[in-house]
Amino acid sequence: MKHHCIDLKKTGQFSNFFLDYLDGKAELRPFYNHLPKIESFHDAIKEKRFSDSHRQVLVESLQAQYADISLFEEEKAQIQKLAFSKTFTVTTGHQLNLYTGPLYFIYKIVSTIRLAEELKKAYPDYDFVPIYWMATEDHDFDEINYFKLDGKKYQWNSDQSGAVGNFELDKSFREFEKSIPFVAEVFKEAYGKAKTLKEAVLQYVHELFGKKGLLVVDAQVPALKGLFRQVMYEDVFSHAPHKEVVLKTESLESLGYAGQIFPREINFFYMDAGIRERIEQQGEEFVVLNTELRFTRSEMEKLIEEHPERFSPNVVLRPLYQETILPNLAYLGGPAEVVYWLQLKGVFDHFSVHFPVLLPRNFALILEPLIVQKMEQLGWSELDLFQDFEAWKKEYVASAASVDFEMNEERENLSSIFDQKGTEVEKLEKSLKESFEAAKVRALKILEQMGTKVRKAEERRLEIQIMRAEAIFDYIKPGGSPQERVVNVMQFLLADPEFIEKLYAVFDPLEFCMNVIEA
Repeated sequence: MKHHCIDLKKTGQFSNFFLDYLDGKAELRPFYNHLPKIESFHDAIKEKRFSDSHRQVLVESLQAQYADISLFEEEKAQIQKLAFSKTFTVTTGHQLNLYTGPLYFIYKIVSTIRLAEELKKAYPDYDFVPIYWMATEDHDFDEINYFKLDGKKYQWNSDQSGAVGNFELDKSFREFEKSIPFVAEVFKEAYGKAKTLKEAVLQYVHELFGKKGLLVVDAQVPALKGLFRQVMYEDVFSHAPHKEVVLKTESLESLGYAGQIFPREINFFYMDAGIRERIEQQGEEFVVLNTELRFTRSEMEKLIEEHPERFSPNVVLRPLYQETILPNLAYLGGPAEVVYWLQLKGVFDHFSVHFPVLLPRNFALILEPLIVQKMEQLGWSELDLFQDFEAWKKEYVASAASVDFEMNEERENLSSIFDQKGTEVEKLEKSLKESFEAAKVRALKILEQMGTKVRKAEERRLEIQIMRAEAIFDYIKPGGSPQERVVNVMQFLLADPEFIEKLYAVFDPLEFCMNVIEA
């Protein structure tokens, strides 16, 4: 794949908060432990503490999770390595979008696998296992129940509730499947065999990335949740995480950075069959919103002790849960994810949990041959893809126009005529100067209207070039959003089964740029 690396700052797609973090701006240093560099992992490895007992729980949980899957040798080896103290993980996470959802799901995982490879080269005495954290406990079904292919939205409507990972691929899903005209075989098999949404995602991620040594973690496991009991107690009863996040958020805001997440006093959901609802303290009782469930303090303590799996962390505590159950060194995420972690440093410090190296996933824009051809016809470089269409159009029409439709010289001459004559006739009668001034305004307005008509005529003359540019912008920003946040991987995978494999040669997890790739 031919590709170009564009400076993220020049794309206009990223917040100053995110860019300042990547630049290592001094004022942000109190909010993380390590700079996003390969050298940072030397100290990160030394600082990470992960007990043998936690490793055993993790390995046993993974073995149980993969029990019904025919593992690749690479996956078997990775699970075995996790039992040893010199093995660490690098992690990304994402929702269970149908058929992977937008492209950046793929980019996240490829970036994470590439980071594990680069770390092994830099630190050969250790092993590094790439992890995809499967967000099985998320309950926002409307965010994941569709994907877009060739400009069309395919959506599964279901009346199921609770954690989406447990949603059954029932009759409504089978009907939905029939509405999709073309499906890559890997997805057809995964969804065809699976009984639940998380089973399908585990299956296709295994097929797509298992040979690269990626492991999937479904943390919706009683044994893993049991390792998080102390945080459950402190969050529910003393609200320690809420206090720590508020302090860090206030510190960031004092520096001019807006918070990305907002903590609650209790940052756990109550989760059971068909339920994932917020827990809230009301007086002396703890209630599960939108249900009739109510608990006294002693009942809540007993519930944490006997059923930790019923406590599902929200966005504030999910990162801490991840770092508690994994020997993890790095987290790779999108721009919003990376910066919201900076609000959580105080929570990690409070619980004496190692704060990982934060890295952005790789970013990419895929160009099909027809788009490359249109760029060549317009004389565009890859950087031109990140300009504003309306601004380009205005500048292009002005520069390529056959006549001067802005008529600046004519406007100046016209104004001068009315001003000069107005001054002359003022001697006869003061009101005449005002009349000339009003006439000048009308005349300039007419000239402006004529200029607009001429400009539109020029746009019609240049219609082919403008349509080419419009087609390019519609392609790279469908619906106004970046391609990677809209388009499904099947748009490229169906045409080129080696599409994902080719990304490994392009992506560098420690090179922060926009990869413009010619497919």
